[in-house]
Amino acid sequence: MLGLVSYWTRRNIVTHTIEVEIDAVGVVRPLESSSPLPRGRALLTWQTSEVDETLLLSEAALAEDWLRPEEDEAWAYLQPAK
Repeated sequence: MLGLVSYWTRRNIVTHTIEVEIDAVGVVRPLESSSPLPRGRALLTWQTSEVDETLLLSEAALAEDWLRPEEDEAWAYLQPAK
């Protein structure tokens, strides 16, 4: 994976993230941009209003593991100093 990151860096590719709205026919419109989107290629990630039932059902089971003191200790080095 690091090779991919350095490859993109060497090619001077910059990633921008903006919020857009996609209409019923698939036209993408920026929500806050006063200028049109530049011509080119893009990656699109969208948010759905549907919630995966499996995620909801597994949340309680995962919370049991996540909320244990052992988990807090294991991840403590990533927390800011208190």
